[in-house]
Amino acid sequence: MVPQSRPLIEVLAEIPDFRRNRGKRHPLGAILALACSAMLCGYRSYTAIAEWGRHYGEHLVRALGFTHRSPCAATLHTVLRRVDREAVEAKLGAWAEGLLGEAPQTEGGEDAIAIDGKTLRGSQKQGAPGVHLLSALAHRLGLTLAQQAVADKTHEIPVALELLQHLVLEGRIVTMDALLTQRQIAQQIVDAGGDYVMVVKENQPRLLEDIETVFVLAPMAGERRTAAATLDLGHGRIEQRRLQTSDVLAGYSDWPGLAQVFHLERQVIFKKTGEVREEVVAGVTSLAPDRAHAARLLTLVRGQWQIENHSHWVRDVTFDEDRSQVRCGHLPQVMAALRNTVIGLMRWAGYTNMAAACRRFAAQPTAALHLIGIALEN
Repeated sequence: MVPQSRPLIEVLAEIPDFRRNRGKRHPLGAILALACSAMLCGYRSYTAIAEWGRHYGEHLVRALGFTHRSPCAATLHTVLRRVDREAVEAKLGAWAEGLLGEAPQTEGGEDAIAIDGKTLRGSQKQGAPGVHLLSALAHRLGLTLAQQAVADKTHEIPVALELLQHLVLEGRIVTMDALLTQRQIAQQIVDAGGDYVMVVKENQPRLLEDIETVFVLAPMAGERRTAAATLDLGHGRIEQRRLQTSDVLAGYSDWPGLAQVFHLERQVIFKKTGEVREEVVAGVTSLAPDRAHAARLLTLVRGQWQIENHSHWVRDVTFDEDRSQVRCGHLPQVMAALRNTVIGLMRWAGYTNMAAACRRFAAQPTAALHLIGIALEN
């Protein structure tokens, strides 16, 4: 594993402790390091994390930073529900930015960031507030760069505007689903020196109608169009995609920063049943044709959709997030932030199968400590 320029253990030690020194037995940094190490080993709940700390003896416990026996489940619950959630998210987001900078660039050069939301369903059933989390995830590696809770009875749009303020947008591309395809969001991204790729649906009826009209008509004089297609075979499916672009609305539409529009046709054939599913998606982007032809835009749109597999699916299946029913204080959001961190750390280290990686770390817990930046002496 390539060493991190900023080991995670150092970042965890910088998160401010809300507790008074008197009577405090366990350092906050050690508690957070315990949680991350146990999660790397596949331990999911705060109760399981506490049990993990009791499994491996004094040598490991002291390496994590504890001077006494590792904390019990009740202590973990108390600390994690009261820790400064915003400080945790800010520190971990800044650390993820650093990791992203260390990772090799992909073709195209510009980093893409997906804005996407996920609800903690188990906590929601228990009545916990703020369990719908809006996150910014890097297409490369699936690193979570920022996370923000959407308060009950509020909308994602104002939270997305606030989330964007915490991100480095200059020279980056932001992708999002149709709900966040809003003028003020597009304007904020462009003003910050970034670019956007947005899906357009019925919530922007005039823009959608204009895009549909473009691709019904033949190309106009001077209009630039590009096209690209992909074919994927696997998992019992045949999936075909075809994307077309046009720059004809640039200068005509008053949508902020608009340089191209696109039209994506997607067909999925299920081999076993013969069922055919078809979908047509429209979109806009501030990327001009010389910066993003159809193939590049198709990759960016698919990158947005793949966040579901790289992050949400892993959190639900490998880490059982949707069945977690924690509800007190900041505990749901803090646990989600720590899950995001360990998933990103494993992907950065080169693991593609998260369940297999967790099994490996469970068998070799010292490797988990090494990954967060703790080198155990023999």
